[in-house]
Amino acid sequence: MLYLHPLFIMRFTDVFMCFPTLIIIITVVSFVGPSVYNAMVVIGIFGWTGMARLVRGEFLSLRQRPFVEAARSLGAPSSRIIFRHLLPNSIGPVIVSATFGMAGAILTEAGLSYLGLGVQAPTPSWGNMLNAARSLTQLQTMPWLWISPGIMIIIAVLAINFIGDGLRDALDPRALER
Repeated sequence: MLYLHPLFIMRFTDVFMCFPTLIIIITVVSFVGPSVYNAMVVIGIFGWTGMARLVRGEFLSLRQRPFVEAARSLGAPSSRIIFRHLLPNSIGPVIVSATFGMAGAILTEAGLSYLGLGVQAPTPSWGNMLNAARSLTQLQTMPWLWISPGIMIIIAVLAINFIGDGLRDALDPRALER
């Protein structure tokens, strides 16, 4: 079985984060071809680094807390400490970060579709709708063609962020103590 040291994995993550994500996504999607599936896969492949750093930071922070040391001193195995103590205490920031990531993925897909690299023309997409209304005459004479997709993108991103904030408040174990 192949074992990769956690520091090696985080250094790989750091190297992955050194490159501008949007430029790489645009480049890869232009090579593999524009489609909704290619856009989703590429956004997913290049969108994991921030979450990995957050989870690692949360676990490193929580493992120094007294409740983890108490569990260790009682002889709890590592798997029990991880699933019973570390994971529930780190779930709030992870959920908020996941919802921010989902909102970022919506914005990235809309940008790719606007550029013609995401969802293709017969399939409706907010980016395609904005792309269809990019001529100056349509911008001036028919503002509903670009205002409504823009407002819907804003509403969707805000709604996802508010849901993430509410889930963080509901699932935070420290909030139950108050």
